[in-house]
Amino acid sequence: MPKSASAAMARDLRFTSPREYARALRRAHEATMSGRPDPYISPALLTSWQRSLALGINPDRHRPIHRHDVSEARQLRAGHRLATVMPALSQLLADETTDGRHLLVVTDHVGEVLWRIGGRHALRQADSAEFVEGADWSESGVGTNAISEALLNGTPAQVFSAEHLLRAHHDWVCTAAPIRDPFTGDVLGVLDVSGPIESLTPDSLRMVRCGVRLAEEMLRSAETPTAVLPTDRTRTVPAANARGIGHELLLRILGDKPTAEIDRGPRFRLTLRRAEILAMLASRSSGWRAEELAYELYGENGVAASVRAEMHRIRGLLGNVVEPNPYRFTAGVKVETDTSIVAAHLRAGRVAEALAAYPAKLLTRSVNFAIGLMRDELNEAVGASVRASGDSELILRWCSTDMGAVDSFSAAIVERVVGATDPRLQILRVKMARMDRELRAQV
Repeated sequence: MPKSASAAMARDLRFTSPREYARALRRAHEATMSGRPDPYISPALLTSWQRSLALGINPDRHRPIHRHDVSEARQLRAGHRLATVMPALSQLLADETTDGRHLLVVTDHVGEVLWRIGGRHALRQADSAEFVEGADWSESGVGTNAISEALLNGTPAQVFSAEHLLRAHHDWVCTAAPIRDPFTGDVLGVLDVSGPIESLTPDSLRMVRCGVRLAEEMLRSAETPTAVLPTDRTRTVPAANARGIGHELLLRILGDKPTAEIDRGPRFRLTLRRAEILAMLASRSSGWRAEELAYELYGENGVAASVRAEMHRIRGLLGNVVEPNPYRFTAGVKVETDTSIVAAHLRAGRVAEALAAYPAKLLTRSVNFAIGLMRDELNEAVGASVRASGDSELILRWCSTDMGAVDSFSAAIVERVVGATDPRLQILRVKMARMDRELRAQV
């Protein structure tokens, strides 16, 4: 009998003889890790393992990424849409008795654990694997598991023993399924039931599916489609290069209406604070520690928890585009801003194109000091490049914008080129006088 057929028949052992099946999977795990793929490991799981390994996850020594500490995650979950369905899910699926063996876990849409409910013994076992609130249980956070499979494939998943990439998880079986917004179809989170391999029953997957249906029906009954605003939609962006595919984030931060786009999709409106954070992340490839960003954004009274809360909201809006410790854009996600487009034109000597791509200053409503420095730097670069071009029409166009209307050096060049009696110069002088009065009034 072919070994693949034997492996398929042996899968029935996960219910009838889980320990025997776990031993077979561990042998398959060792063989596959040694470069000899074993049929006990399905092609889909093998592909997931390969993605995880490519992200630097070590099967022997890996700790999950912690996006928030436990107390912060518990604060964040209070405002999550799934908070309203948790009492019902707990009643249906949780076992909080002293001898309870399995955990009920619910994550957000990117795999961060927000809730875990179970007995004392099960919780202690989970603690040893850092399966706690705030931990990232996506594929990039902790390797192949049922939660990561449910997120990536959008379907229910079950991962048994050594089907997990990490050896520390080989005593566990996890069954998970995504919970979707009943109106938009977007993934809101993942429902997972995890426990020792002996806790698995033929009904485990059915019960998880029932829990998902219950949650989605409760959301449908409690909300109306008109209550779901475009800015509330969540978007899952897989970890960079998890499938060998890059993702694009476009930030429009010039002017007073900042937006973001993922893969040229719909525009998401950004609050000023989130736009400031994203602009600062774009300005430094090495990233920012939470404490640094807190100081830059809030001054001496800033606290890291405020930054972490904003990062959670950014991920809720845009998906997994920012990684922590330090905070920076996820590797492999191509980030472009309208400010970087202007700067690229300037570096290439395309001054006319740079001016055309520069309709307003950076985040004009921001009074943040760091943003102000970035704003002035870009504005000075555009003005200096326009003056250096020697193109009178271009200089006149620059002086006619709000950004160049206070550029007295450029105005002097215009006067020398077009003459003091040129009507265009008179219009320019009137505008410069108005801008000067407005600036004086602000002081």
